[in-house]
Amino acid sequence: MRSPVLNITRSILGQPWHWRGGAGDGIDANFEPDDLVAQLLLARGCPRDAIEEHRSPTIRNFMPDPSIFRDMDAAAERLADAVARGEAITIFGDYDVDGATSAALLIRLLRDLGLSPAAYIPDRLMEGYGPSGEALLKIGESGTKLIVTVDCGAQAFEALALAQDAGIEVIVVDHHKCAAALPRTFALVNPNRLDEGEGAVHGHLAAVGVAFLLGAALLRLLRARGWFATRAEPKLMDLLDIVALGTVADVAALRGLNRAFVAQGLKIMAGRRNIGIAALIEASRLDRAPTCTDLGFALGPRINAGGRVGKSDLGVRLLTTTDPEEAREIAIELDRLNEERRAIEKVVQDEAEIAALTQGNRAVAVVAGGGWHPGVIGIVAGRLKEKLGRPAIVIALDTGGIGKGSGRSIGGVDLGAAVLAAKDMGLLVAGGGHAMAAGLTVGPGGIDALADYLDSRLASDVATARDDRALLLDAVVAPGGVTPSLVEALEAGGPYGAGWPAPRIAAGAVRVIKADVVGQGHVRTIVAGRDGRSIKSIAFRAADNPLGQALLGAGPDRTLWIAGRPKIDDWGSRPAAELHIEDAAWAD
Repeated sequence: MRSPVLNITRSILGQPWHWRGGAGDGIDANFEPDDLVAQLLLARGCPRDAIEEHRSPTIRNFMPDPSIFRDMDAAAERLADAVARGEAITIFGDYDVDGATSAALLIRLLRDLGLSPAAYIPDRLMEGYGPSGEALLKIGESGTKLIVTVDCGAQAFEALALAQDAGIEVIVVDHHKCAAALPRTFALVNPNRLDEGEGAVHGHLAAVGVAFLLGAALLRLLRARGWFATRAEPKLMDLLDIVALGTVADVAALRGLNRAFVAQGLKIMAGRRNIGIAALIEASRLDRAPTCTDLGFALGPRINAGGRVGKSDLGVRLLTTTDPEEAREIAIELDRLNEERRAIEKVVQDEAEIAALTQGNRAVAVVAGGGWHPGVIGIVAGRLKEKLGRPAIVIALDTGGIGKGSGRSIGGVDLGAAVLAAKDMGLLVAGGGHAMAAGLTVGPGGIDALADYLDSRLASDVATARDDRALLLDAVVAPGGVTPSLVEALEAGGPYGAGWPAPRIAAGAVRVIKADVVGQGHVRTIVAGRDGRSIKSIAFRAADNPLGQALLGAGPDRTLWIAGRPKIDDWGSRPAAELHIEDAAWAD
């Protein structure tokens, strides 16, 4: 039986419901599993002739020749020479998950090749983002003449020039947007260089993905030189758990190679071979193999916590340690710091939402506050973006009026390019990023001019993106059809994440049997269909918005369609299915 036609032109949250991929009547939830997966893949843009390779994404099917990227061969040659000479190398990483995983991957690989690379992760509060001239020179003075920056460096013009003048060679491995002019480096590997050729199609890679490709290029070169004739070759594929963690936590689009990274990385992670990741899984209280969702909402935030409110190098230390006891201690500390981060975040979130009320109809919400912790502004910007339905930038002001800001965007609006343009116009001290996220530094008194510029530059893009906003559905089922077997069948089309969204279904029509508020403003419900079969559901952080109010106020005589993500609820003696509600529409 095909899915029934569902025509919702305006939901409780004010949006139409459409079928993903433009399908006229959605996916039949009664398809055989293989057919259901094929339909899910097609709805996400997979070509018909590539269904099989997307069904089970492998590195072999999606791996490009690393040499297509500019400067990749030069970077690999320099690292191969360093391996042969036993040189000192320092890996300079960003303080977030992508930076930590990128640094950890290269450190572990170089260790396996016989080197003892050092790690340098700048302090977010004291040093800020990216390499500074002072830091690079200090590393050089310690005896290191070769530095590899990961997840940073593409905009570090002055710092890299100072390093080069001091005789320090720097290889930049990054994925953030580049300007037309590039900094002076030995090599700059970045698929988002404006002069990139074939490699530009991989602009969605996280920095850890680029680091993996550099590792592949290095091993290939050493193999060609005969380096492994008398030595064991490191197994780069064993590091895919680290690549998966960084890719998902950095919200990189799970298309092409990224899907393969995550699909294969999750398999390796399930074996808990990385001592640090195993300790982190235990600290996160996961008693099963991690899923893609766990990487983004359980493991990633704990790695990030070190850089946000604690010690910036904790993530790299955890992912590179070979001592189980040290790993356990670091994981426990990161778990504690993550709880501290949540408390700080709540305070900044509340104040930022109040400040946003003064923004009017600006295309981009730009809010600032003194005393806000710079380590949580990115998370708050993401929450504010979701609440407002438009890009948001949250700026923490220091006592001198200098602001450190972090922004998050909506689909179809390139915030990183706009911030980079604002920097080029002199409106920012520093800034950059990618389409969905950006970071910046603004001088005293410069916030209003920045907000005006972003409003004028992005107003049209934001309006178009918001006008095109619709809730995209994959299937519609009766409430009794929300079962563990359906969830299992839908999950086979994963891994899901940014750019490859998890399946969303509509269920109905239903009556609300019970509704109450739990936790941090979540609305928990039990709904039942006409046949009396019921399901549990929950709408997160919805108590104060129209969706939550509708669920709480719907009497037993009114019926609704509810839409959201079906999930497994494994609390209790046997697994059940529940729906995480994202929207609803009146059916009567």
